Amino acid sequence: MFVTTERLTLRRFRPEDAAAFSAYRSVPEVARYQSWDAPFSLEKATAAARRFGEGDPLAAGWFQYAIDLDGELIGDIGLNLHENLMQAEIGFTLAPAYQGKGYATEAVRGLLNHLFVERNLHRVSAECDARNLASAALLRRLGFRDEGLRLSNTWFKGEWTDDLFFGLLRSDWT
Repeated sequence: MFVTTERLTLRRFRPEDAAAFSAYRSVPEVARYQSWDAPFSLEKATAAARRFGEGDPLAAGWFQYAIDLDGELIGDIGLNLHENLMQAEIGFTLAPAYQGKGYATEAVRGLLNHLFVERNLHRVSAECDARNLASAALLRRLGFRDEGLRLSNTWFKGEWTDDLFFGLLRSDWT
C-alpha cells in the first residue's frame, strides 16, 4: 500500500513527524502557494499528523503521504482520490533543505507508478499557481500535459492568481 523508491519511503504520518512538519510548513516560501499560512504551529502540526496517520489511502478523498528519507520527514504528498476510485489529484510539498536534489521528483514518480501500475488508476491531475515555476517544471518533467491556464481564476491570500492545470493518463505513463 505504501511506496518505496531508491532513496525514499512514502508512508503514513506518525506523531513524531509533528516537529519537522511544523518546521517546513512554517517557512514563508514553502507556504506561499499552499492552502496554509506560515507559521504553522506545532499544535496544528501535531493534530494534522495524527489525523493524516489515521487516513485511508484507498478511500475516496484526501490522504496525505509522508515523504521519509532515512527515517526523517522531509515533505508530503497529498492524494485526493475521486469517488470513482479511478482518478486522483495530487499536490506536494518539500522542506527547503531537500529541494533541488531530486527528492520531490522521485517521490511523485514513485507515487504515480504506484497509482498507475499497482492501483490501475486511469488519470492523475494537478494544479498550481502559475508563478510556482518549480512545481510546474516537476509536473512537466514527469510527463504531465499542460491542460490549461485560467487567468485570475482564484482569490488566494488576498490576490487574484492565475492557475495552471495538468493531467497525466495511465496510457501515457506505461
